[in-house]
Amino acid sequence: MGPKVVVFDISVIRALWETRVKKHKAWQKQEAERLQKSALEKIKEEWSFVAECRRKGIPQAVYCKNGFIDTSVRLLDKIERNSLAKQSAVSKERDKRSSEFVFELTGEHWKELPDSLKEQTHLKEWHISNTLIQIIPKYIELFQAMRILDLPKNQISCLPAEIGHLKNLKELNVRFNRLKSIPPELGDCENLEKLDCFGNLELTELPFELSNLKQVSFIDISANKFSSVPICVLRMSNLQWLDISNNNLNDLPQDIDRLQELQTLLLYKNKLTYLPFALLNLKKLTLLVVSGDHLVELPTALCDSSTPLKFVSLMDNPIENTQCQDGNETMESEQDRQHFDKEFMKAYIEDLKERESLPSYTTKVSFSLQL
Repeated sequence: MGPKVVVFDISVIRALWETRVKKHKAWQKQEAERLQKSALEKIKEEWSFVAECRRKGIPQAVYCKNGFIDTSVRLLDKIERNSLAKQSAVSKERDKRSSEFVFELTGEHWKELPDSLKEQTHLKEWHISNTLIQIIPKYIELFQAMRILDLPKNQISCLPAEIGHLKNLKELNVRFNRLKSIPPELGDCENLEKLDCFGNLELTELPFELSNLKQVSFIDISANKFSSVPICVLRMSNLQWLDISNNNLNDLPQDIDRLQELQTLLLYKNKLTYLPFALLNLKKLTLLVVSGDHLVELPTALCDSSTPLKFVSLMDNPIENTQCQDGNETMESEQDRQHFDKEFMKAYIEDLKERESLPSYTTKVSFSLQL
């Protein structure tokens, strides 16, 4: 006899599963109805609604009447719309008030400042960028309320001595201009906190008179032609950030430990062959970035894992500069390269700060930018 073959009617199997599916759906429906009538579900809904209202800063009196909480979605939407409308009105009013004290100018069609500016001596901020303006007028001394001079990416070749009359000035940004010197009178701006001269390419020194700037916490003189750290910088007792990268430094001063508040020191793209032991006396220094290919000597304590210092030695690969026939194109290309370089390092440093388990010494990090 051959093997027995069991034959099932497929309709029977299908009917069996259809019955099971119907029972499961009926159970699901009953469970949903039970939860709908459940007091716990109502309480959970109310608590979620209250939590959402608190998160959005909505007062309790708005959604709670006589002890009963209105969990209507329409109510929440209405409250949000009213709240956003109020915030928008406040924001517009604030922007309107602030714009009365802010002067903005941009575009290459501007070759000089408008004559009407002379009459607006109440201004507290100038934001002038991407113009062909070469001269800042002497009447700038009339703007006694000036707090911020933001003048990047222009053609400014010199700053007037009258800038020293701006006693309330806190920030001066002249990056990507054509400055070859900084007026000594800037040392009279005793409330200055930030000085940014990045990318002028021809700056070789800062005047000694800037030693008077005891409130300065940020100095960026990168992408210039400094052969040494300016003496005035070493006397800025509140300095926390110093970027002197991409210059012609061969060494650091032995008294660099004067800068006891210094936290970040950027020295990459220079010609340093050694780092002085005085760096070990900077107790607040947490980030030191140098170009490593020229270094032949450095304090071994810089690599000690017990120190909070993040010492980063970058492999500084050569960058070929493409020369253009048009001088302006060459300048723009150089500015773009420097800007990209700066943004890359900024992102890299931010990444270092966010890492909690970063080793204290990172060696030979490839830093090749072919721009």
